[in-house]
Amino acid sequence: MRSGLLLLVAAAASAVSGSVLQHRDAPSLPADAFPTMKLLPFEDAKAGKDLIGKNLNVTRVSMADLLSQGAAIPQSASAASCSAAPGMRFEWRQYSQSDRLAFVSAVRCLMNKPPSGNFPPAANRYEDFARLHQMWTPNIHGNAKFLIWHRYFVWTFEQVLRAECGFNRAMPWWDEAKDAGNFAKLDMFSQPYFGNLLPAQSNGQGWCINSGAFGGITLHIGPGTSNQNHCMTRAVNEQLTSQCNQGYVDLCKSRGTFAEMASCLEGGPHAYGHNGIGGVMSDVYSSPSDPSFWMHHLFIDHTYRVWQAADPARYQSLNGNDAQGNPLTLDTVVSMGGIRPDVKVRDIINTLGGVVIGGVPFCYKYNY
Repeated sequence: MRSGLLLLVAAAASAVSGSVLQHRDAPSLPADAFPTMKLLPFEDAKAGKDLIGKNLNVTRVSMADLLSQGAAIPQSASAASCSAAPGMRFEWRQYSQSDRLAFVSAVRCLMNKPPSGNFPPAANRYEDFARLHQMWTPNIHGNAKFLIWHRYFVWTFEQVLRAECGFNRAMPWWDEAKDAGNFAKLDMFSQPYFGNLLPAQSNGQGWCINSGAFGGITLHIGPGTSNQNHCMTRAVNEQLTSQCNQGYVDLCKSRGTFAEMASCLEGGPHAYGHNGIGGVMSDVYSSPSDPSFWMHHLFIDHTYRVWQAADPARYQSLNGNDAQGNPLTLDTVVSMGGIRPDVKVRDIINTLGGVVIGGVPFCYKYNY
């Protein structure tokens, strides 16, 4: 009887993971191995406590201000061409099954390609991105560069999917606010897509993910600033994911300047989403090792884009300081470590700007 039950369990595992008794050199790490995101409670965000003691280089600029200062705001030829035919990003629920499968297949394709060699100890092309993020974390988290850097990071990932893995569909995005408090029920976290989203074990440790397109992968980047083999774990906490709600998003969007809004979004829905999925995704340094990272940051970029659309001046200006205390300007350089060319903020601040980067127009919008 006992041996029969074991065979049934093994068969079930095979059905989920696609292989019987995977040979794993990657343990599940304890929860405290991952340096998690710093959370900003909703009430603290309402009170503006995240802004205390920060020199945000705050100057509120409206389109009326720009016009009164005689600023020229013509639409360039590249922007006009882009606006006529932008790349569209479709929310997961409006994304066809065929497109979903093509997307996860392209991501898995990167995992099967050799690394560039420019980001050791990355073991595959996908991990080039995880390692880049890990190296740059102190420069692109906890300061106003957070949003604009991650905008270019996600776009760069999209371009590599297209150029190196033949991805030729529209990009997806995920409206997390619709699933606040119920992430695990979304079919994105299922076979054959991103795999299961399970609550933590009784000891608080996450579960190695053996389902979906990325089941059973071995990670080589992280945890934190270290690098050791481990499995991709998740440990969903729906109390945390509930803070990705529309009310919190709207609070962040109500802030008047880029730096104030970015601070709210980073510590609020962004941090709660990461820590709510848990495990590898909660690691502030190496969270891109979990492919759900991209869907989460597409949600964050969508929120930034909607905030910009409320005042066209926000396509022309920003404020705040980088990690070294230097004021952010339109000429601040944003780097992807050579995966794609360095750009200036002015090149990517407007997703419909159409600036050609590495031979490809920076040109996209969201379906709502």
